[in-house]
Amino acid sequence: MTHVFFDTNVLIDFLADRKPFSIEAAKLFDYSFKKKVIIYVSAVSYNNIYYILRQSCSHTVTMNILAQLQEWTEAVDVSKEVIRKAIKSDFKDFEDGIQYQCAKTINKIDCIITRDTKDYKSSSLPTLTPKEALTLLDSN
Repeated sequence: MTHVFFDTNVLIDFLADRKPFSIEAAKLFDYSFKKKVIIYVSAVSYNNIYYILRQSCSHTVTMNILAQLQEWTEAVDVSKEVIRKAIKSDFKDFEDGIQYQCAKTINKIDCIITRDTKDYKSSSLPTLTPKEALTLLDSN
């Protein structure tokens, strides 16, 4: 089984159906639904997703979407240590630093999937675009 960590942008692509990005994100979620991949997400992603989805959906609809996301993924806690490491990291985007440090707390993570791979240049974990991840998963 492959263990992947999703950056918030991939989650929002899927949940908000942001075309054309949602197509690849949906294919990645399909691997999860077929129990071939376990998707991990940072707990901080939930408030960011809520903020974005709430602009076009009601509170109730947005909460239902978040409840589904919780069933489909494994949430990774944002601890004091994660924040400390993110602050001290050389990530230019603080939120990406938090995402990365969350991913690092899970020993099983095979890669981080993001559309912003340039923001993860200093990552010690493999960082793939959704398209690259699909190519890798399709080959297995």
